[in-house]
Amino acid sequence: MAQASVATALLRRLRRHRADPAALLPRRLISSDPAPASSSLGAAPRPSHLSGYSGGSGGGRSSAWLASHPRSRFPRRQHAIATTARAAHQAASSSESPAVEAPIEASTSTTTIASQSDIVDFIKSTFGKLEGLNHRWLNAMNGIWRNLNQEGIYLVLLYHSSGTLNSNNNHSVAFERLKYLQQRYPRLNVFAVQHGSDITSAESQAVHTIVTEYIAFPILILDKDFSNMTNGDCYLLFEGSKDPMLFTKWVEEPDVMIKAIEELSVLKEEPSENVLSRVSWQKEEVIKEPHVGSFRNLLLYNPACISVDEDGDRIFISDSNHHRIIISNSDGMILDCIGSSPGFEDGEFESAKFLRPASSFYHADEDCLYIVDSENRAVRKADLERRTLETVYPVSNKSSGIWSWITDKLGLTKEVAPTIQDFDADSVALPWHLIQISEDDLLVADRSFESPWILRISTGQKQDIGRDEVMESYQQTVNERCGLLKDIQLSDSLEKVTSKELVSSVSRFHNYIIFGDTDGQRVLKHNLDTKNTSNINFSNCQVLGLPYWSICNLERVSTWGRSTEQFQEHVRQVDVLPGRCNITVYIDIPNDTELAAPLAENCIWRQVRGSGAEISGSDVPNTPTEKVGIAQQWYDELDNLAFSEVAEEPTTAHGGDDKPADPSYQDQRRVQFMCTVNVSPGTCELVASAALYLKIARTIDDRVDQKALVKRIMGCQRREEHAGVELLMESRGDARDLVVMKPVHLRLRLECGDHPAGATNKETISTESSLKINVSLD
Repeated sequence: MAQASVATALLRRLRRHRADPAALLPRRLISSDPAPASSSLGAAPRPSHLSGYSGGSGGGRSSAWLASHPRSRFPRRQHAIATTARAAHQAASSSESPAVEAPIEASTSTTTIASQSDIVDFIKSTFGKLEGLNHRWLNAMNGIWRNLNQEGIYLVLLYHSSGTLNSNNNHSVAFERLKYLQQRYPRLNVFAVQHGSDITSAESQAVHTIVTEYIAFPILILDKDFSNMTNGDCYLLFEGSKDPMLFTKWVEEPDVMIKAIEELSVLKEEPSENVLSRVSWQKEEVIKEPHVGSFRNLLLYNPACISVDEDGDRIFISDSNHHRIIISNSDGMILDCIGSSPGFEDGEFESAKFLRPASSFYHADEDCLYIVDSENRAVRKADLERRTLETVYPVSNKSSGIWSWITDKLGLTKEVAPTIQDFDADSVALPWHLIQISEDDLLVADRSFESPWILRISTGQKQDIGRDEVMESYQQTVNERCGLLKDIQLSDSLEKVTSKELVSSVSRFHNYIIFGDTDGQRVLKHNLDTKNTSNINFSNCQVLGLPYWSICNLERVSTWGRSTEQFQEHVRQVDVLPGRCNITVYIDIPNDTELAAPLAENCIWRQVRGSGAEISGSDVPNTPTEKVGIAQQWYDELDNLAFSEVAEEPTTAHGGDDKPADPSYQDQRRVQFMCTVNVSPGTCELVASAALYLKIARTIDDRVDQKALVKRIMGCQRREEHAGVELLMESRGDARDLVVMKPVHLRLRLECGDHPAGATNKETISTESSLKINVSLD
């Protein structure tokens, strides 16, 4: 009777305030909608109560009203009463005002609440344990699973492992939404839970997801099946011991979900610390990347998109997870490379930065390449003649003052990546495809073409369009490229991907079809005459130089980003005399391997600290051996610049050494590089890194031996690395054309005594010595 009277009172109040039903909604919203999560952001119709929502911090009339009318807090025992009242109100008002509806249905069963609490309890039981009988953490860099605790605000993506990626369950869209919320709320602890299958069998799919979706947060694999509670992909929000909230429909719940996250953050007396992205003191911003270890030492790491310049015999390969564009000819000879490391920065090719570049389009009249910078939500333009990169969209508003001119000339100006607030909720999907539809218009779309828009090249302005408005504009291009895919033998996982998602992965190049195989980490070339498909064997790899993740600057303090990778270092210590020290490092390559490219100077990085100073690289000129301070060296360099003649620029291809490559480098079993150091009394340290591009020896033809050798070259240790190689070998036939970058890290400690005694106390005697350091990679 008491509950009935309360419900009656609530109904009277609702009739008086029928226009504002959201004021009586509970703070803890539990969704149990049986419909599965939508596969795309624009596939489902927008409900009437969200028609005014436009992103931001709950924008639109509905979100503005909710922000000005805080929801009353209901205890858990009153959920059923409040839900009954809302259901009765909806039934009573459906005939009079059908446009008014509750933003989200709440669970009417206490059992549902208990079930969701059970999910949270089971997830929390894995905190602090890397693996157990029923779970395993992947992509958990630097042991962050140890820092998970019972407190804090967590947003978790729950998805079933039975569906193949991008087939029946479009997990790609769900991960993009999770990235959106992680960027919007940096203090939110975000991770994904893959449930519903055996841990060992689900591990390969999880690694595939990490690589193809560029997942930088942890993934928890559970052998428990929560499908009867989740009904497809859904999001679970919980904080401490409070009731969890389950969101099953992003399209119908964006403002409710964002409002719940903001409320949880405001209710805490102190800002919640994000234990999943916490960093110690760092000198520079470090972008988090997938924690796949040595798997990224492959020459290509998710070559997702291809474009061509038929007249110039150039192929543009988006090496997406390496954040660069590789330019090669039809024979696989690498000509140039655009991009140096993850980030957002314009400038010359060697210093420009992408964040997962995707589709590209070559503009022949301008001799430039338009590139979709997917994770930065930008479109960039590469001038291939001047070798510079600039941002076309979004248009930057640079100030035109004298200070801006000075900072720009000094190279101190950095581009600012577009923030998440610059895009509404309808643009959560990351841009991926780029298709020319007119002379001045480019069509930009996500993978499934659900959120297309037009970019005006001349102005850099974005024009929003409907999905059906430009269907005819790009449908012919899509159909042509989909037709090319039918002639190529795809792997099992790629065959289940829709053709629309692969339209940027294939291009027609004279009498060939060029295709980027992301499973086999390779580029295929299909001959239309002979119907033969082969791998493009890349050469001239030394143009790529030393990868950014292989350099560990001494000034950089250890962080939770990419710089914390534990390098396998070769440590040596020697005693030397003060003066000039010529150091030659000999490196023996692993057995059953051969060099894919000679060791070039741009593949070597050196740094000296302490009582020494580096004075040369591999080509050592005759320099004085007396002790020279750092300041004096700097002034000497200025004098050399002032009084030396400017040499003419060479007309050879960019990148690599000017020296011709040794044709017999493939038969070499040992490579070497040199470094000359001026040593003073005390202790100094030489830190050197080199990149060796290796292949499996041509005599190894057994697939089992090839797989074991690939794992040994890559130094696989963690489960993610072994699972990645297994996936790689499943999609490749012969691995002898696979190029692996083998990093070499040397730390040489030089102990230097006092100067030898001279004839007088003021006389200083300097010496010149030579050292040979042997390093074996077996």
